[in-house]
Amino acid sequence: MGTNPDLVHLLVGLAAAVLLSRIAGPVAVRLRQPPVVGEIAAGVLMGPTILYGAVGEFLFPHDIRPLLTAVADIGLALFMFGVGLHLQPAALRGQLRVAGVVAAGATAPVFLLGTGLGLLFLPEGAGDRSGGGQAGAVIFLALALSVTALPVLARILVDRGLTTTREGTVAMASAAVVDVLAWIGLAAVTAAVSGGGAGALLFVPYLLLMLLVVRPLLARTTWRPGPLLLIVGALLSAAATEAMGTHLVFGALLFGLVVPRDRGNSGSASPGSASSGSTPSAYDRLRDTVEQSSSLLMPAFFVLSGLTVDLTGLNGHGLLELALILVTAVVGKTGGTYAAARLGRLSARSAAVLATLMNTRGLTELVMLSVGLQLGLLDQDLYSIMVVMALVTTAMTGPLLSLLERRRPASDPAPEDAGSDDRPVAGAGRPAPSDTFG
Repeated sequence: MGTNPDLVHLLVGLAAAVLLSRIAGPVAVRLRQPPVVGEIAAGVLMGPTILYGAVGEFLFPHDIRPLLTAVADIGLALFMFGVGLHLQPAALRGQLRVAGVVAAGATAPVFLLGTGLGLLFLPEGAGDRSGGGQAGAVIFLALALSVTALPVLARILVDRGLTTTREGTVAMASAAVVDVLAWIGLAAVTAAVSGGGAGALLFVPYLLLMLLVVRPLLARTTWRPGPLLLIVGALLSAAATEAMGTHLVFGALLFGLVVPRDRGNSGSASPGSASSGSTPSAYDRLRDTVEQSSSLLMPAFFVLSGLTVDLTGLNGHGLLELALILVTAVVGKTGGTYAAARLGRLSARSAAVLATLMNTRGLTELVMLSVGLQLGLLDQDLYSIMVVMALVTTAMTGPLLSLLERRRPASDPAPEDAGSDDRPVAGAGRPAPSDTFG
């Protein structure tokens, strides 16, 4: 029986990706950054930006990259399933009004600024490869700038002890609304650039089927499928939307949204409650299984995303684009969030903390950018610039929170202790399975 060199290279490459992720994540944590910052940065270092990609080419030769892409796509489907599980309606309970105001402030200004920026420097031929033209590329750019990374945000709240504070609960609820709006917008753009074919038109009936049939069926049945069967369901849902031409991320995300949340002893218990130390619920076990499964496969996604980033040709014009994108992303997101929080009657300091938290983009941004690159809505240079923006805006969150904490007046009481249980907020469950990467 002969050997299969491609399989050998794939296994070695996957092992190298997992090892790289496990080294880079803890290094980032030691620097008081979310693990995803180190993992994305490590992927970028494997790309052509450093040593012309010699290290990446040695560990991940071109022959195995199609196979590695398939592995990364499975990991991406599991990650998006986990994101769907993490978007819990209970997080909005008691926060709906202020979360709606803050979400609008965190989305509308940066979306409008991003649209103007896209019209300013995106050429007329941008997005032609996707079939969406300049309009599709401009709308995608604005959507990508509007993202807030819910899983990374949950990790930051836990690490900073902000899970039960006013800022933390509002941030989680607002980020959930922002993420839902962003994914809906991306689904619409994806359907539009796919030409509105028969496959794309099937997405609306499929959405209704999942919400009106599958969700009630899962909620009412006395037989609860185990984690592995639900993961199978998520993969099949991802396959369905990929076949429709609306990308696999939407099917996996949608299936995570329709999975019923356990009542009683579930992740919805507040930190420090009686149920915090009790037996994990079926919902908690599902999230643990998703975390373990995706933690093995998602490092391939980080590596492939980094291998695509090429900053070697970044000239003066590219640096200007990067500066404009960073200013638009930061000013639009933080300024809009701060103003909306003040309208929601939060104090100036709480509004500043909330604005800083909502500016984090992390892995959610990277997923959206990968979709845009695959669809042809981003070219290689703009993709690379946007990845840098995602890294910078995520990395600046920790230092800005530390600065705000140091400037907190002595008369201002410290945030409520989050307790020993790593659960984000009352009603929001534990940190998402993707916190391995957040």
